Amino acid sequence: MKVLVIRLSSIGDIVLTSPVVRCLKQQTDCTLHFLTKKCYNTLVANNPYIDKVILFDGDIKTTVSELKAENYDFIVDLHNNTRSHIIRRRLRKPGASFNKLDFKKFLITKFKINLLPKVHVVDRYFGAVKKLGVENDGRGLDYFIDEKEKMPTGLELPEHYFVFAIGGQHKTKIVPTDIIVQICNNMRTNKIYIIGGKEDRVEGSKIILRCSNVFNLTDRLTINQSAQVIRNADRVFTGDTGMMHIAAAFKKDITSFWGNTIPEFGMYPYYPVDFKGKSEIVENKNLKCRPCSKLGYEHCPKGHFMCMRWLKS
Repeated sequence: MKVLVIRLSSIGDIVLTSPVVRCLKQQTDCTLHFLTKKCYNTLVANNPYIDKVILFDGDIKTTVSELKAENYDFIVDLHNNTRSHIIRRRLRKPGASFNKLDFKKFLITKFKINLLPKVHVVDRYFGAVKKLGVENDGRGLDYFIDEKEKMPTGLELPEHYFVFAIGGQHKTKIVPTDIIVQICNNMRTNKIYIIGGKEDRVEGSKIILRCSNVFNLTDRLTINQSAQVIRNADRVFTGDTGMMHIAAAFKKDITSFWGNTIPEFGMYPYYPVDFKGKSEIVENKNLKCRPCSKLGYEHCPKGHFMCMRWLKS
């Protein structure tokens, strides 16, 4: 049997597909291909359960032509959006997707009516492979690093340290800089490495000026290098971001800070069933305006950003 798994973006969502990929391969012994955007190739390129990664650059016609030549037996759509629907329709092959719960998310973000099931998105992903007899093995997430990718020259990490992932795709998911400073200064006895992309470099520079125990790695690491830093950390502090899911894949103790989104969306840290560590979720449950979006905004719609700013009190 030849199976195509579709998940085009983004970092966290792709990492969250890893249990389905592993169980598909191990329980059906299929030939497994994975379709994702070119910029996310590094997230799946080293996964031993994937036989071939097909990269999507935005050209649906060319991608469909390439996929048709593979002659798949089944398509597992773990993205379930307009583009993935078009691809599935044009391939004309059997397949299944998962329930995104969009209407229930709409109800809670717009009217604060919570009908969301207490089910993690990973477990909902498995609905797309139920027809194939594939079940969740309870072993949690996978993340595979290319060990040939070395850390930047001169960077030598100590034996014990914490990591703070300060970035995020949406501003309303990002912990404000002054609050990060406060959190770090409350842990002066611990070395803390902050990670993030080039867009986080300025805030990273501000943080290290105000914290003697913090070291700035923003805009210095690839995704895989950031994953290596996370893998060796004692604890990871993060917002609702892809780095949180990478940390969970390495079974790290995590403190996650939640702004405009809520864990009830089913995207909280996902661990193996026998995990003995600790996941601490920090959120303001007393705001009537929260959650305001299933994704996030550039600015707080209300202007106060108390879902994150309350952490300072």
